[in-house]
Amino acid sequence: MNEKTALITPYGGELIDLMVPDAERAELRAYANTLRSVRISERAACDLELLATGGFSPLDRFMSEADHQSVLDTMRLTNGYLFPIPVPLPVDEETADSLKIGQDVALRSPSNELLAVMNVEEIYPWNVEEVALKAFGTLDLRHPIVAEMHGWGKYFISGELRVLQLPARYDFKSLRLTPAETRARLEQFGHQNVIAFQTRNPLHRVHEELTKRATMEKDGVLLLHPSVGMTKPGDVDHFTRVRTYKALAQRYYDPDRILLSLLPLAMRMGGPREAVWHAIIRRNHGANHLIVGRDHAGPGNDSTGKPIYGPYDAQDLVEQFSEELGVAAVPFQMLVYLPEEDRYEEVTKVNKETKTASISGTQVREQYLQNGKQLPEWFTRPEVAEILAETYPPRYRQGVTVWFTGLHNAGKSTTANVLTTLLQEYGRNITLLDGDVVRTHFSEGLGFSREDRDDHVRRIGFVASEITRHGGIVVCAAVSPYRATRNEVRNMIGGENYIEIFVDTPLEVCEQRDTKGLYARARRGEIVGFTGIDDPYEAPQHPELTVETLHHTPEENAHMILDMLIEQGFVRTEEPGLRDN
Repeated sequence: MNEKTALITPYGGELIDLMVPDAERAELRAYANTLRSVRISERAACDLELLATGGFSPLDRFMSEADHQSVLDTMRLTNGYLFPIPVPLPVDEETADSLKIGQDVALRSPSNELLAVMNVEEIYPWNVEEVALKAFGTLDLRHPIVAEMHGWGKYFISGELRVLQLPARYDFKSLRLTPAETRARLEQFGHQNVIAFQTRNPLHRVHEELTKRATMEKDGVLLLHPSVGMTKPGDVDHFTRVRTYKALAQRYYDPDRILLSLLPLAMRMGGPREAVWHAIIRRNHGANHLIVGRDHAGPGNDSTGKPIYGPYDAQDLVEQFSEELGVAAVPFQMLVYLPEEDRYEEVTKVNKETKTASISGTQVREQYLQNGKQLPEWFTRPEVAEILAETYPPRYRQGVTVWFTGLHNAGKSTTANVLTTLLQEYGRNITLLDGDVVRTHFSEGLGFSREDRDDHVRRIGFVASEITRHGGIVVCAAVSPYRATRNEVRNMIGGENYIEIFVDTPLEVCEQRDTKGLYARARRGEIVGFTGIDDPYEAPQHPELTVETLHHTPEENAHMILDMLIEQGFVRTEEPGLRDN
């Protein structure tokens, strides 16, 4: 074993530690069980874990109003330390009204496990548009955190934290190292330079080559540090990813040059700001270098199809602050494979005449995984290819949600019923979730306020996401009047397996079709908050398909949608065993 090596100090000088000492835990737990409970989200639970263990040092609590505003405006805490991403604790209005300054509350996980005691020192309102624009640079609802924030409570709370336990994690326990544990392991390698690699995707040969080259160039050790909290909706799940990381670390890296450790980070997909945040987090884990990828922590395209962040914005911002952070940016060089030489080379060093080979992420999904085709060994290790093939079946075996939205009586349910019948002809497992039927069964008790309608849509979305995840086709027909909530559902399911159908029928036609007389009652004021009359319907700006019902029958519209599903590979038209050889 090498001699211990002194690593870079944590950001701010020392690791924050909010864990209650063992000797005090039983007494505080008994006290906590007498307190008012506040149930926090999975995102907040991930944040709490990194606050408690020092991953967010020097931050020691969910942000105060002053720190939150300072981070939005200057990317710094009020004490002057660089900190680019807000870390708040949202609560709804009812909870905020019931809390008092100075009151102790018990913070509980989404599954109701007791995590911490917070002394409520501040309760303050926030503005979603301000946070979206200042922290993430966009109001576009295709940005997953922007869409998600529309569903957060309207107040943030802050105060001293005493953490009783971290959220329970039962998977890959030997790899879940706190910042202090990570540092202790890294010190044993005998290398002062630690090169961190942030990843939320499987590693292919390009990543392997890049990380090995960076490690040798800096004469350091690689901290392979995947985010296993919340990542981008639709990403490869962390169970699959970690299996690929383990296979690579064990078989293809020098064991004296790599440490695999899992980071319970709830990513914001915040691009340049998030890249700087990643550098701070990795410094707290002992790294003094960070490999910054192209479009690092980027959410992809906006609703017009344009990238939300520039490809090198993140690298530029980390480099701008690298001296202050003490973490050097290692730019992700684009590598290509040279088949005639069986090696990888930086694209800038390759002549135009040289034969090269590369496969894009889109090609990986569409040409290989979705068609059940094995990835080539020059592109990815066989172990990785096998794991990905197990997790990602061909497209025609994957799940998909077809989401119909439109006014009452637009024709959603009729078209959805026809589509359901057509899909059954092709042997797919179909579930029809009609908004009115769903409301009877598991949205009973919800009214028609904006909050209740959003809850109703989220419930449908949750069920749809689970069915889709398990390979079924879900056809949903719900008014779902609000854009932000529909985008939440899109993010819940993952954009590649979500198809939004806008049933575009004029209001006057919907009124004429209304056999129940609901529109007439709304016009007379007997029903309040009726969509299209005294409550808005926010039409989709960029649906996958718009159908109209004045000149096309439900059957014609259903066939158009079926054709789209066939074209995208979710439905195959050939019967198994009857394909040409």
